[in-house]
Amino acid sequence: MTVESQKCLGKVYLVGAGPGDPGLLTLKGKALLEGADVVVYDALVSPHILAMINPQAERINAGKRKGRHSLLQEEITQLLIERAHTAAVVVRLKGGDPFIFGRGGEEMEDLVQAGVSVEVVPGVTSGIAAPAYAGIPLTHRNHSSSVTFVTGHEGAGKYRPAVNWQAIAQGSETIVIYMGIHNLPLIVQQLEIAGLSPETPVALVRWGTRPEQEELIGTLATIVQKVEASQFSAPAIAVIGSVVNLHEILVHCRPVQHF
Repeated sequence: MTVESQKCLGKVYLVGAGPGDPGLLTLKGKALLEGADVVVYDALVSPHILAMINPQAERINAGKRKGRHSLLQEEITQLLIERAHTAAVVVRLKGGDPFIFGRGGEEMEDLVQAGVSVEVVPGVTSGIAAPAYAGIPLTHRNHSSSVTFVTGHEGAGKYRPAVNWQAIAQGSETIVIYMGIHNLPLIVQQLEIAGLSPETPVALVRWGTRPEQEELIGTLATIVQKVEASQFSAPAIAVIGSVVNLHEILVHCRPVQHF
């Protein structure tokens, strides 16, 4: 008898760990970590959040970073299915929010198809939190009434071949790009071809909400050169639009990180 055909004993919770500051973890997420039997966690989850896990729980590192995968996505899903047949509370702990470029929707689909009970627990996504901690409001009555979240790192074999940068450049006053550092030169080129001015402000926020957070400010015309000169690297969020100009005014109002 296969694992999938046996009666499922437990439930899988797709929990968003937030961007790093443990104070941004939801109360529900914290309670699940403290009562979990198994926790399968990602690479970018803060050590302070991992410290909240039930000491008796089985911990499994499923972290994926560029070029370094602990487990393949298919292996992670199969692992969750297997553990749900032997443990009552299985937590799939993801950085940020499970449904914002976290593959949570894909994992939920596979779990449901395997007959596993599953629930999503939203988390604070880095695309909102990192700019906030850098003093960059994504919307502002004098600067932006629209914001678009887009991935800068597309998976192979996806449902369509490429991000429509033309539509994004023309359709939103603030653009927030996840996982865009590696492809930044191409993204900048596409946005300029789409009509954005080379003087459009750009902010890169690295390790957002953590004590080691740092920002790199430039324009579409200068940001790639600045990244190369400073060796600025992932993980980072890119914010493009005039709201970036508020960074100099509001950066001193960033939240205090008590960890």
